[in-house]
Amino acid sequence: MISILRNRFPQAQLIKVALVSGGCDAMLDINVVAPKFKGLNTMKQHRIINEDPKEDIKDIHGL
Repeated sequence: MISILRNRFPQAQLIKVALVSGGCDAMLDINVVAPKFKGLNTMKQHRIINEDPKEDIKDIHGL
C-alpha cells in the first residue's frame, strides 16, 4: 500500500500506513501529507486516497 501511495503522491512529505484491524489485516490507518490536499476538506481528501488503489483495497474493511 505504501508503494501505491508513493507512486500516487510523489511529492508527499509523509506517508504512513498502520494496521489497525486487530488481526484480520483488513483495516488500515493511512496518513498522507501532500501538497495535493491543501485547501481540500476531509471528504475530498478521502476520495483522492481511495481513487487509485481501488483494486488493491477491495478486500479492506476500512481505511
